[in-house]
Order: sequence, then C-alpha cells, then structure tokens
Amino acid sequence: MLNRIKTRQVNIGKACIGGENSIAIQSMTNLSVEKVDETVCQIRSLIDAGCDIVRIAVPNMTSAKMFAKVRDKVDIPLVADIHFDYRLAIASIEAGADKIRINPGNIAEKNLDNVIDAAKAYNVAIRIGVNGGSVNKGFIYKYRDPAQALVESVKHYVNYFETRGFYDLVLSAKSSDIVRTLKINRALSALHYPMHLGITEAGPTEQGILKNAIGIGSLLADGIGDTVRVSLTADPVEEVIAAKQILNVLGIGRSVQFVSCPKCGRCTVDLEGIASAVYDYVKNLDCNLKIAVMGCEVNGPGECRDADLGLAGANGQFVFFKKGQIYKYVNADSAVREFIDEINLLCKG
Repeated sequence: MLNRIKTRQVNIGKACIGGENSIAIQSMTNLSVEKVDETVCQIRSLIDAGCDIVRIAVPNMTSAKMFAKVRDKVDIPLVADIHFDYRLAIASIEAGADKIRINPGNIAEKNLDNVIDAAKAYNVAIRIGVNGGSVNKGFIYKYRDPAQALVESVKHYVNYFETRGFYDLVLSAKSSDIVRTLKINRALSALHYPMHLGITEAGPTEQGILKNAIGIGSLLADGIGDTVRVSLTADPVEEVIAAKQILNVLGIGRSVQFVSCPKCGRCTVDLEGIASAVYDYVKNLDCNLKIAVMGCEVNGPGECRDADLGLAGANGQFVFFKKGQIYKYVNADSAVREFIDEINLLCKG
C-alpha cells in the first residue's frame, strides 16, 4: 500500500477527492458538446469503463447551454473546461458543472473574482490547470526555466484564490516532458491541495500509455496524486482502461493484480496462451486479489509467495498454490477453467 501525501478534501458533485478518498479516474469527451446525444452516449461508455469524473470542453455560450442538457442526462461529476472567457466559466457553473477547469494565465485577474463569486455561490470546485504551452508569459520571462515558471504560476494563483477566501481547489500542472512534469508536481505537492496528474500531449495509444505510465506511476509511487487522466490521441475509453491498469499495477484501488513470468527453457507448457486467457478474465474483475501465472513448478510458488492464488505448469500438469503453498494438481486441459473457478470463489469470499 502506497503512503499518499495528505491533501485537502474537495467535493466534486457526488465525488470526493483528496483526504482519505480513493484516487479518481478522469477522462474528457472528444465531441462537441453541442452534439448532446452523442456526448451523453460517450459519457455512458466512460462510466461503464470505470470513469469517475468527466470533463467537457465549453468553447462558447452555445456549448454552455448544451452542457446543461448533458448535465440533465447523466449522473456523474462533470467538469467544464474553460479557456480565455471568464463568462463561460460562470455560465457553466450556472449550467450545473460540478467543477470548472480554468487556466488563470489566460484569464485576466480582474475577472477571476467573478468566477470565484459564482463558484462560491454554487459550491463548485475550481481546478487550476496550467500546461507547458499555456503558462502566463510573465512567469516565463521572469524565471526562464520552464518548470519553475509553471510552479511559480500555480503558486501565484493559489495565493490569489486563498486571499479571496476560496479553497476548493484542485491543482494540475502538466507538460509533454515527463521529467519536467515530475519536477513540477513534486514541488507543488507541498501545497497539500488535491493534485490531478497526467502527461499532456502524450500522443497515440502505444506511446501515450507508456509516457503516462512512467509519469503518473512515478508520482503515485511518491504518494502524490488524487485524480488521474491518461491523455491519449484515441477513444477516451482507452484513457480510462489505461488509467485503471496504472492504478492496478501499483496496487491502488479495488482490482486484481496480475503477474506472470517471462518464458524460459524450463517451461514445458503454453505459458503465453494460459497467461493471456487468465489475464483477459481477471483484468476487469472488481476484486482485491493478486493472481499469478508461472511457467514452471520449481519457481512458481517461490517467486509469487505473496499471491493470493497462483497457477504453475510442469510436465503437462499444473499446480495451484495459495500464498506460495501448493494445494492442488490439475490436468492441462482443464487448468484454466478450474483456475477461474477458484478465482471466482475467492472473489465471492
């Protein structure tokens, strides 16, 4: 279990982040919100995949009006993504947004007070989101170092909101550069506000998952992070699946941890096929278990002594083990089926 840095609790509709709450998975619709029915359909797909919070771009007043129609059709915390025009933030709050995401660097400070007043009136959280490509130019000129510019920009706006008595903040500072993102978020974690993690502009699925796994995973391992979004140039459902996998391999949340060994010369069974079949079954199970599939009887139990349930092949037969102790031998042709039955028994128990 990771030791997470304690942060302030912030409510986003029915979701609570920070404090002792579980890490929330976020994604963002990639359709115009003016396509209300299609947007609702996409949000429902995200919910089915395990998404906790959904963000929607609101680029104009028509979009803000359509946001309200979407709000009426789905029961999940919704975030309005705002740039440049503070009036869109206020309109989105009035339309039912549970949180708004703004980059204060592209909204005049004199208008931020209006946004703060509306957020207070409607009990709506605000995410201060600053990305590498949208930092206030004044901070870039002053600090030169891009990472420091992002950190100081976020600190400045946190102070601005705090002096106006607003504390329901979520902080987000992303870069397409992984090392820079790590440096920035480690510095900002000292503020003890909920942190939203991600690597921005990470690219298509294969590259994007790898970059996000390194960046998000490193920060989570440091105890940093209260919400995550795996940004991909892909179907947003893929973002949710990838986020769940990142949390899963770190042992965070209620999910199955799956381990299998690399194949070596001692292996005499179809390890790839068996491991794939078991993994495909367990990857979406809502069970807090560790499952192991190993290639030989010699190393299997020893290397996965902490697995709740394990399977290892040897000379056409398979052994089942619990916590490293062998308890059952089965034939190869029924091994996967019987192993899945054992997994189901543990899940129900």
